[in-house]
Amino acid sequence: MRYTLKDYQVDAVAGVLRNLTQAKDVYRRYGSLSQFALSATTGAGKTVMAAAVIEALIFGSDEFDFPSDPGAVVLWFSDDPALNEQSRVRIHSASDELGPRLKLISSDFRAAAFTPGNVYFLNTQKLSKSSILVKGSDKYVSDDPRLFDLGPTPDNAQTNIYDTIINTIENPELTLYLVLDEAHRGMKPQRDRATIVQRLINGQGKVPPIPVVFGISATVDRFENTMKSVTGRTGLPSVQVDSALVQASGLLKDDIVLTIPAEAGAFDTTLLRRAVEKIRASSDEWETYTREQGEPDAVVPLLVVQMADKPDDATITRALDSIYEAWPGLGRDAVANVFGEHQALDIGGYFVPYIEPQRVQDSKHIRVLIAKSAISTGWDCPRAEVLVSFRPATDPTNITQLLGRMIRTPLARRIPGNEILNSVDCMLPYFDRVTAMRVAEMLMHGATSKDDEGESGGGEGRRVLFDPVPLHPNGDLPSSVWEKFESLPTVTIPRHHTKPIQRFTALASELTKDKVIHQAVRIANDELNRVVQSRAMQYQEQVDGARQDVLTMSGEELRARLDGGLWVNSSFETAADPRAIYEAYKVAERNLSKALCSSYVDFLVPDDAVEDDLLDAYVEVAAIGLVPDIVKSVEREADRFAQEWLTDTRVDRKNLSDEKQSAYERLESMSTEPERIALVTPKTGQAEAKIREADGSERVLPLYRQHLMVDETGGFPADLNAWERHVLAAESSRNGYVGWWRNPDRGVEESLAIAYATPSREWKAMRPDFIFFAEGQQGITADLVDPHGHHLADAMPKLRGLADFVESYGAEFRRIESVAETNGVYRVLDLKRDQVRDAIRNVEDAKALYESDLASDYR
Repeated sequence: MRYTLKDYQVDAVAGVLRNLTQAKDVYRRYGSLSQFALSATTGAGKTVMAAAVIEALIFGSDEFDFPSDPGAVVLWFSDDPALNEQSRVRIHSASDELGPRLKLISSDFRAAAFTPGNVYFLNTQKLSKSSILVKGSDKYVSDDPRLFDLGPTPDNAQTNIYDTIINTIENPELTLYLVLDEAHRGMKPQRDRATIVQRLINGQGKVPPIPVVFGISATVDRFENTMKSVTGRTGLPSVQVDSALVQASGLLKDDIVLTIPAEAGAFDTTLLRRAVEKIRASSDEWETYTREQGEPDAVVPLLVVQMADKPDDATITRALDSIYEAWPGLGRDAVANVFGEHQALDIGGYFVPYIEPQRVQDSKHIRVLIAKSAISTGWDCPRAEVLVSFRPATDPTNITQLLGRMIRTPLARRIPGNEILNSVDCMLPYFDRVTAMRVAEMLMHGATSKDDEGESGGGEGRRVLFDPVPLHPNGDLPSSVWEKFESLPTVTIPRHHTKPIQRFTALASELTKDKVIHQAVRIANDELNRVVQSRAMQYQEQVDGARQDVLTMSGEELRARLDGGLWVNSSFETAADPRAIYEAYKVAERNLSKALCSSYVDFLVPDDAVEDDLLDAYVEVAAIGLVPDIVKSVEREADRFAQEWLTDTRVDRKNLSDEKQSAYERLESMSTEPERIALVTPKTGQAEAKIREADGSERVLPLYRQHLMVDETGGFPADLNAWERHVLAAESSRNGYVGWWRNPDRGVEESLAIAYATPSREWKAMRPDFIFFAEGQQGITADLVDPHGHHLADAMPKLRGLADFVESYGAEFRRIESVAETNGVYRVLDLKRDQVRDAIRNVEDAKALYESDLASDYR
């Protein structure tokens, strides 16, 4: 894979591969048919995940401990040829190895059977009755049962696509996997007749059903509803991607800013001019960021103008007039349309050419795009950052669908500390507050309608803001506050399926490439080789036994007399051939990593080696890789080395670009235990100044002083609850108080995170509400104060996580406290006290802790 998969993508790919293993097994053993779905919100990278699955299916994967299927044939099916081409291009860009194996089935395609190891792209239109591809297929597929048995095909008959499918399915050496892209589409029965894709899945006439169906859809419900008409299949567990993990990954923009008129009136051109101002400001911001980072190419943001379904020429002309008036110097070739008519517009003295949606992202000379509804499924444009929609207020669905095409981050990563570049703007001149709130709910939590669920991306951690105020660093605070903030610890949230050896070797590669540690790869290889050699000596007896297993094959022979005598068992052993030795070596590669196995072979083989020496080295590595105690021990040491290097290079890596630092952030996240990482200083921000209530009314938020990020008046607008207001008032009245930070409750780099384990041993993040800064005897100090309800189910797990955090990093804070209200009184636990931490680890009732003598009144 050219791309490094995100954590949630790794988990999803592993889940799909488990299903495919089971699906193939039950089909080969029992002829059982199966189906399942991969479900992920828009922007999650479903095609990239599918590419990783297909690559493992065809070539095998050490990362996923998945052997290749030599007879695998993948048929990728959608209801749109343009969507097929987009998917093929994306898979090609994601995988080096799959490129030449991606085959678009054209109308003149003729083959007796599909070739194993290839991916074939087919769409509904190619299977229509008028298609050349199905010529002569009425022998096999017809709504008239009299046509099912017309006898054998003449030798000179032209092979059609159904011949190919039949021969592939009936070949015992092949397994046909059907991938349904956007699986919910094209499945609705028409006039009580099965659709083309349903016939393809179920089989018809002499055409057998396809063995394994793997659907890709926005939600599991969609796939399951569309598969209700499918019979005789085993439903395997669906693989569902948590939308909150997608949002936290940095692949999707964090904020969606909605702007609506504050009063009734015709504000379409007013908001359009405001949109032009925003897109121009965004262009300047991206140019500045690119210059600071030393990037060769700046992101070129795009303005999308969404029209009603049948806009008249006057409406389009008025919009173009407003755009060009507000944007002097905008080129006449900088505006294009993606109307469904696929025609250029020649109106009002303007010529607006048509462009295919999938070409917009790379056509950077286009700065303004005129569209209608959601454009098309599968299209996305990360550089589209501002949307003005002239859709009526009764049509929020098409707006959220189009925004769903605009939510990917342009660089496929979050811009650290910059909330402006991590957002998309949407202006709704015809919407009122109540309808806009519906849009906000759809964007944050998914649609209320199943037809649209998942289209807008979204998930826990996304904000929808109504005309927010910009924030900047508080210049009234001393620089020592910012220095203290940057020095504070935050930790990684451990992930599943981490492979410490691969992590360490990948870290060495990055450190060498970025010249942070000279020859880090060689040092890493030397360190790991010494560890392997030492453990091989320590577990010599197990290694000897494993070596014998590698060198010999044991078996059993059964003999019987032809006259009906008793069976006689006899066991035997025979020497393994080089191929069997190499297969054992491949097992070691999966356990210890390819890089380490190769390095240790070089370590064992002298410079004047002969072929037998090399084979002996392969046997030795294969044996070592079969000893679980050695594998676990090497993994522990690799984890320790990686932690040391990440800690030692933390300061040096701050000088690298954001793009390079993102690679280290990924490696940091691949931890098996919580590990320290650095907080990112916020640079630009945005916050709502008003709260829109469900009834459409507004409430102006109070402004608080001395926050790290402030608006142009020096205040920070915030909607604090009673507990939070009490804590802020108490802390700001203490001697030496300097300022405070409202810790974001989202997975952004500016948020201090503390890892805690749930009862099921799943790692999660808690993000304390407040960090307070004060002037102490030793300079600026930091206090971590978290008001948290003792009645909540996660109260004790979070307190235990906080206690563990104090054990490791408590010395870097003056105070670390948890506050709760009980019986009308605010009580506080001081987690820097040993007795408090001991009690937290031994008590199950959080309320009892706050009411005990270990807590005190919070004032």
